[in-house]
Amino acid sequence: MKKFFVSIVALMAVFVVSAQDLQSLYNEAAAAYNVKDFATAAAKFEQIITDGMDLDGAASQVATAKATLPKCYFQLGRKSAAAKDYDGAIAHLTKSAELAELYGDTAQLQKTNSMIASVYQVQGGTAFNAKDYATAVSIFEKGYAANPNNTKLALYLAMSYCELGEFEKGMDVYASVASKTHPKYADDAAKAKADMALYTNNKVAELQGAGDFDGIIALADTQLAKNPDNALFQLVRVQAYLGKKDYAKVIETAPAAAEAQTDEADKSTVYYQLASAHNALSQREQAIAAFKKVTTGPAAENAKAALAELNK
Repeated sequence: MKKFFVSIVALMAVFVVSAQDLQSLYNEAAAAYNVKDFATAAAKFEQIITDGMDLDGAASQVATAKATLPKCYFQLGRKSAAAKDYDGAIAHLTKSAELAELYGDTAQLQKTNSMIASVYQVQGGTAFNAKDYATAVSIFEKGYAANPNNTKLALYLAMSYCELGEFEKGMDVYASVASKTHPKYADDAAKAKADMALYTNNKVAELQGAGDFDGIIALADTQLAKNPDNALFQLVRVQAYLGKKDYAKVIETAPAAAEAQTDEADKSTVYYQLASAHNALSQREQAIAAFKKVTTGPAAENAKAALAELNK
């Protein structure tokens, strides 16, 4: 019985020492964090989590360690990025994101993913500026996956896709940026819309040069299947039907396409196409009505001339 009593006392002594050691380790971790020695702090906080999980009275220290450990790796990632050690930065930040997700720290996860995207944006910028779009895409894609709301990076990714001839992928990313309505995205949304028009016009010109109006229609249909209200591709499709001399399809699709346009010159262009289809089918009254809706833009003078001819 005496030996049994001694054993219990010995076990209690071990327990007390373990708790004291954990508190000492916690103090060391906190001190390292406060002086921005994040590598030391991370190692000690990891040990606290491991050693304190099953230790009575250690819940507070373990909880703080779990909350602080992702921040340690985040700061290590920032430090590596500042030193242009981008691979090291991504390794630390990925660890931060994994731990933040594991321990349910949504705010830190979002902050870390935003930083990951920023690092990839800088890293991919070197290849982008050298017009090595294949390499740029391979890097920007990772950043876009981490933070799709980094619209600067998204614009670089979309342009890189388009320069590689991956038109549909580029349009998908541009459309995502263009759809953002928060005022902080206004400039990038406008840039996305302008670039969409530029690359679409280039693609359409290429297909027109080959006489491939069905290719243009297929291209427009693909985009409109994703977003039926896309004004740009509604206009492109009407134009392709007119080029193909499928006047019935022009008449079918042009009214909705005209209503979708927010630019008056584009709206007038669609009405001019509609009027031209009616005119080609000798539908005089309908042609006159449509030509009268052409009020501005490059088609306005031609519409006036057509009206004068129809009204003779």
